[in-house]
Amino acid sequence: MSRNRLKAVRESLLMSKAELARKANVSPMTIARIEKGKPCRLETKRKIILALGLNLADKDEIFQDD
Repeated sequence: MSRNRLKAVRESLLMSKAELARKANVSPMTIARIEKGKPCRLETKRKIILALGLNLADKDEIFQDD
């Protein structure tokens, strides 16, 4: 399983899983799986990073083992 900081960053922005899922156009289940360390596609990571209001260059801030 890959390590990521998605939950910590999402919570620091006071954003719910459902809100992030809606903004990223993915399911809340997808967000939950990623927060538990399950792998996801590169496109999904891109959607999540942009939905958090970050730049794609900031990907290492969220997804550390890529």
